Amino acid sequence: MSCDITNGRIEQCKDSVSGLKAIYFINYDDLNSDSGLTYDNTDTDLITSWEPPSAVINLYKYELKGANSFETTINSSRDNGTTFFQQTLTIQLKRQDVATHKNVKLLAYGRPRIVVRTMTDQFFLMGLTQGADVTAGTVSSGTALGDFNGYNLTFEAMEVSPANFIDVNDENGLATAFAYDGTDATIETT
Repeated sequence: MSCDITNGRIEQCKDSVSGLKAIYFINYDDLNSDSGLTYDNTDTDLITSWEPPSAVINLYKYELKGANSFETTINSSRDNGTTFFQQTLTIQLKRQDVATHKNVKLLAYGRPRIVVRTMTDQFFLMGLTQGADVTAGTVSSGTALGDFNGYNLTFEAMEVSPANFIDVNDENGLATAFAYDGTDATIETT
């Protein structure tokens, strides 16, 4: 692998906003990172499609608003000759209910892959090869009437590359990108 950079970058316009719009959980075993993955012809950081191994899959959508973030930390050691990327997703899910309580427990047990959708409709795939783990969280009832009531969760994934872009710009495109045998993935909201 060449370590030489291949392009420069000009100063960008100030027309962007920050924040997350939604996340989509995919059960780890529903996708195979060794096959079915298609990249842009010129760029392996851009996923164009990913066909599941055996059936139409579900993407479990969680809408977000408020204090949610997705960051990637670069960990590089010249002494060890290693570099990896730690992807961290921090979310708040307002209000406790039985269904979410159960899903939070299952998320903590599992290692899903997570599609992160930003406010500018960029889509990233967190946990491409290893999946993502819940590394911290609280279930909070608050104290005062106006306090937060719900779930605070932190997911982490350690990968050899930053989170890949997915070559879509809306939810319909996302469902098509994960199609199986011509049938779009199902996006579940309840």
